[in-house]
Amino acid sequence: MNTASVAQHYGSAGIADRVLAAFREANGPDAAVTPEALAPFDHFHGRGVAATQELATQLALHSGERVLDIGCGIGGPARWFAAKFGAEVTGVDLTPEFCAAAEALNAATGLSGRITILNGSALALPVPVPDDTFDAAYSQNVIMNIADKRQFYREAFRALRPGGRLALSNLCAGPSGEPYFPVPWATTRDMSFLAAPDEMRADLLAAGFEIADFRDITAQTREAQRRTRERIDKGDMPKIAVDIIMGERASEMQRNSIRTIEDGRGLAIEALVRKPG
Repeated sequence: MNTASVAQHYGSAGIADRVLAAFREANGPDAAVTPEALAPFDHFHGRGVAATQELATQLALHSGERVLDIGCGIGGPARWFAAKFGAEVTGVDLTPEFCAAAEALNAATGLSGRITILNGSALALPVPVPDDTFDAAYSQNVIMNIADKRQFYREAFRALRPGGRLALSNLCAGPSGEPYFPVPWATTRDMSFLAAPDEMRADLLAAGFEIADFRDITAQTREAQRRTRERIDKGDMPKIAVDIIMGERASEMQRNSIRTIEDGRGLAIEALVRKPG
């Protein structure tokens, strides 16, 4: 994985300003900036806040728990978990512009005291992420950019306390070939590293995790994406996080992502795993 290429793929100046401008255009200049109101604009995931809510259900979060967001992006899920569940969230992301946007949006929602944002790699989590500390961790559609998946899982394992749980939303390799490029996570195949579901299982076990739940949600994802495609085709798709972040490339990337799932080139997997103890 070329980390500079990945950061360059996602990064652009003024992300938080664009998010807030889209928010105000939709809600009015005096609307309160809350995690719930921001959700359409700051959850950088194909199924938006619905996917974040599924992660929350899997993790069964409690107030005061320490939660690690691996690949936090611009921080939408971190703000959701801090506001809705009283979690203390640490977010790590490789892209400096994402980290800057996350911090600005945390401040806009009054959550800076509950969320810490660190710029760094998921393969070597920054020094402020100590061993055996976090009650829970999660990662949404991050590992597609990572070739050394076992190291990704080993770092998550290291950071979790014994008994800690990790929720994952991963796009895995399908049986019908590689994705159609460009997609939201990769302009070309050089940036895309999809593993088959069986490989994902094996990598998690090799890292030391116990698998509590492992589900193929491709059918649900395909249906959600069908509705998205219909809205794109009709031209009535509202501006959402992928449009704000990826700009004029977003429509083509979204269409290719939808085709990738539809044609069996990608499988959507959700998993909950635990560190023994």
